Formats: sequence, structure tokens, C-alpha cells
Amino acid sequence: MIEPTPAVGAATTAFRRLVDNVARVIAGNDDAVASASMCLFADGNLLLEGVPGVGKTTLARSLAVSIGGEFSRVQATPDLLPSDLTGIGVYDQAKGEFRFVPGPVFANVVLVDEINRTTPRTQSALLEPMEERQVTVEGVTHRLPEPYLVIATENPTEQHGTYPLPEGQLDRFALAVHVGYPDEDGSTDLVHRQLERHPLRDLEPVLTSAEVLSAQRAVREVFVDEAVVRYAVDLVTATRAAPEIALGASPRASVWLVRCAQARAISQGRAYALPDDVKALAVSALAHRLIPRQARGGGETCRSVVRGLLDQVPVPLHAARTG
Repeated sequence: MIEPTPAVGAATTAFRRLVDNVARVIAGNDDAVASASMCLFADGNLLLEGVPGVGKTTLARSLAVSIGGEFSRVQATPDLLPSDLTGIGVYDQAKGEFRFVPGPVFANVVLVDEINRTTPRTQSALLEPMEERQVTVEGVTHRLPEPYLVIATENPTEQHGTYPLPEGQLDRFALAVHVGYPDEDGSTDLVHRQLERHPLRDLEPVLTSAEVLSAQRAVREVFVDEAVVRYAVDLVTATRAAPEIALGASPRASVWLVRCAQARAISQGRAYALPDDVKALAVSALAHRLIPRQARGGGETCRSVVRGLLDQVPVPLHAARTG
């Protein structure tokens, strides 16, 4: 069995500090907090689904504050232009030349609120930042800061004024987490926390950018047995044969499912990934990438399909824990 290295141990400690700090602000959504933290450590992008008012924006802000990173928020609207996100070239009369004015995507944590309220043209401006961590404007490529995380919130498509996200856009979110209503105790706790002032105002950073980048490197070093890789690939492949699904998950889904499984292993202090890590993240990593045959109730249909596949696809029982 692989023993945790100092890098893994440091990453696990960093993960727990991050989760504990964000949980000081977010009440009743522990799974969402843990998933957001895993997504950051896996160097992915996160989609938060749910009705307005359940703390999606607060979660993104808390995450940014906790890592001491620069935060920017974009409110997606139908008239939002791609250049409103990426930035534009402005003519400097004093110098007689154009200079680039960065847009809000140039931050460590970028929150795109209600992403499905803006047009597909503007949504597509996020593809390069999400995939390549860079922006190309007028033929010039600009690198984005590190660490980098795009968090988008999405309203239910049944609400007025929403544009469904294209398949290519959805595929670039490592995880999609549903943020639901807190239970009665969580709701009561939330009210008490904000009676005098919002707890976010008192939140302090617990990690530096360097510590986050170090943790991301540690995630990549987590050992993944071939049987675990095959299990993830088999789950993804099975989505393409499901009768309820018109378009199954892509090969990119396999990559992110495994990478997030590595981050989950780090969160639990392990230097190796288990099939249980893949199972725990399968719904969040795969369901949003599936296109159902019936549009009505599509989101729940996709989640149900993935849950069913977890019962059908054989789990490797003897995955090696040594490299």
C-alpha cells in the first residue's frame, strides 16, 4: 500500500483547511463545499445547478477569499458580449498604440452567475479560458493567472429567459453540483449566522496561491491502478448505450472523472485512488454531459441513468494500491 508522501500530506491538510473555512459561511451544503474544493484541487471548472437564493454565489466568493485569490463576478444577461468577458484593445492616444484591457476572466476565481441567461455566442467566449487557461484577443494570446477556476451557476432551464448550454460547454465542466435547499436545521443556522453581519465579511484566507498549486501537483501524483482507470472508462462508455440517452459522455469525461477521483483520494489522505472514489463522483462528473432523448425532466433523467449504471457496471474488487 502506498504511504502518503509529504506532498500528499500537505495537500490533504490544505484541503481540510479550505473546506473548514468555506463551511464557516455555507450552511447545510457540505457536499457542495467538498465538491467545489475537489474541483479546485483537480484544476477543473465547476458548474453549480439550482434555484436562485441557495448560496451558489456565496460559495464561489468564499472559495476565492479562502485561497487569497483575486475574484471577479459576471452577471450573465442576454446583452452580454464576448468582449465583456475577455477584454478589448483600447487605443492609447498618448502612446499612439492599442493596449489590451483585461476583462473579468482575468482573475483566480471567476464566477459567471446564471450562465444560461446569456447567449451561446457569449458562452463560447469561456471555452478557451476553461480549457487552455488563456485568452486570445485580436490575435494575441494572454495567459490567465494561476490557480484558475471558472465557477458558473445555472438556473433550471424551465425558468424564463434561459439558453441551454451547448454540449461542448457542458463538457468543459469537471463537475456539476446541485445545490439544493438546506434542511430546517441548516436554514435556521443560516439565519443565525447572518443576524448581525454576513460571515463572509469576516472570512480570512487560509491558503496561498502557491499552496493551491502545490496541492494540484500532488493530485496529479496520486496513483491510479489500471483497473480503476478501466472502471471509469467503462462507466463513461456505458452512458452511450443507455436507451434514455441521445448523446453519451465524451472521452474528456473519463479524464475528469479519474482526475477528480485523485482529488477525492487527497481529501481523504490517500496517495492512491479507489473505485469508491470513482463511484462517489460519477453522478457529478457525468450526468451534466449527457443529452437525454426527452427534454422534460432531463437533468434528473441523466442523474438517474448514471446511478443505474453504477449498479450495472462491474466494480473492480482488487484494484492495486501500490505503484
